[in-house]
Amino acid sequence: MLSATRSFLLFGGKNSLSSLSSISRRHKHVLPELPYGYKALEPVISGDIMELHHTKHHATYVNNLNATEGKMKECLEAGDVSGAVALEGAYRFNGGGHINHSIFWNNLSPNGGGTPQGKLMEAIERDFGSFDEFKSQLTARTVAIQGSGWGWLGFNQVTGRLQIATCPNQDPLQATTGLVPLLGIDVWEHAYYLQYRNVRPDYVKAIWDVINWDDVSKRLP
Repeated sequence: MLSATRSFLLFGGKNSLSSLSSISRRHKHVLPELPYGYKALEPVISGDIMELHHTKHHATYVNNLNATEGKMKECLEAGDVSGAVALEGAYRFNGGGHINHSIFWNNLSPNGGGTPQGKLMEAIERDFGSFDEFKSQLTARTVAIQGSGWGWLGFNQVTGRLQIATCPNQDPLQATTGLVPLLGIDVWEHAYYLQYRNVRPDYVKAIWDVINWDDVSKRLP
């Protein structure tokens, strides 16, 4: 997974152009293994969806990210900075897809659901009034995304408070909004269409039953 620093620099940070030269020093990205079997999240998410989502969609982001970095490296070695800059859109999209999915898989668990505990629950109650209100707000914002994108619970390091946000396509939360990503809900159609068809609200409602609150809690600074 890309680090926060790399995602900041390479997905729209102030020094994104000067940071392109660091491409040549990178190792190739790899598709992470899931921490559970493809059928483990059934009946909430079918095994067929999980396998396709992981081995086809996430794998494609990883492969395209590596290919884009290779092209960037060639451009930079040839002194073609304009060519490297032209690749930033593909880098943002595929790199964001890799970042987002690497978080998403761990945000889910066959032993998930229920409510968070400890520091995270205290922060949710402080910033949203109650867990039910937080859940309602994130659900509504996520369902309402036009087209493809992600609904997020993030942490604002400036205010020290939790915040709900949405991002289009595969835009990574931290590089786009500055928020530290805690919980992401993928609402690209490939994440649910085989099972839920076009009824996105049913998918978002069901996914709460497999949220891994232990993982979400660990992401809270």
